[in-house]
Amino acid sequence: MIPEVAVSNRDKAYALLEADANKILKLIKVQMDNLTMPQCPLYEEVLDTQMFGLSREIDFAVRLNLVKEEDGKALLENLERQLNVLHEAAQSS
Repeated sequence: MIPEVAVSNRDKAYALLEADANKILKLIKVQMDNLTMPQCPLYEEVLDTQMFGLSREIDFAVRLNLVKEEDGKALLENLERQLNVLHEAAQSS
């Protein structure tokens, strides 16, 4: 049986990663709505930097056994899908 403290830390770690993913989504949405178009190098730079940072956070949490590797990958894939939807919506506007 997994100690309750470990479960609590795992839940907290995943919640923090999920919150960071949501911040990235909001940042990119604001950028697309107000600042630049997806073809802009600044947009690509921000997106690449943010996604890289989140992937490193997830990797760190996985290495500490706070998040399962498949859950971390799923979180990144879900964020990428949501960002693709935003990108496609901006392209068709």
